[in-house]
Amino acid sequence: MSANFDPYREALVVEIDTIWPDQFAGLPSGERDRVEARLHADAQSAAQLEYVRLPTGFCRQITVTAEDLQRGQ
Repeated sequence: MSANFDPYREALVVEIDTIWPDQFAGLPSGERDRVEARLHADAQSAAQLEYVRLPTGFCRQITVTAEDLQRGQ
């Protein structure tokens, strides 16, 4: 479980964002979409998770790591 996972903030998520480091630039778009969907569906397992405060709630921001990719295979 991510150390940053917060059930309270999770209930107030109104937007999601995925940050892809340059090292994953070569991934096909279909694979990227699959990984993003999996990560956001199970946000507590993401290695790097942050909540960004918005006027109406929070944005769940996940930075993809090699660990996330390995876990999904």
